Amino acid sequence: MKPAYIIADVTVTNDEQYAEYRKWSTQAMQAHGAEVLVRGGQVQVLEGRWQPTRLVILKFPSMDQARAFYDSAEYRRARDARAGAALMRMVVVEGL
Repeated sequence: MKPAYIIADVTVTNDEQYAEYRKWSTQAMQAHGAEVLVRGGQVQVLEGRWQPTRLVILKFPSMDQARAFYDSAEYRRARDARAGAALMRMVVVEGL
């Protein structure tokens, strides 16, 4: 089984409301065994025009488990809390 990584590039537009999303997303991550590799922190662009403001990288044991997290009732609650508070760009990628 290959690990999978959810990578998110987030532009927060409402800090107070986004804090509510962080609370619920943390609970969802814990419930689904996500290993948090990156959550915010300093970003330095090395090449290209990509200008991320907040990066999040989560590791899961498999693509199926990453999808189960994303599709879960717990994370759906987090997404609902985030609505209108951030621009989210997110992918899941299979690792080695």
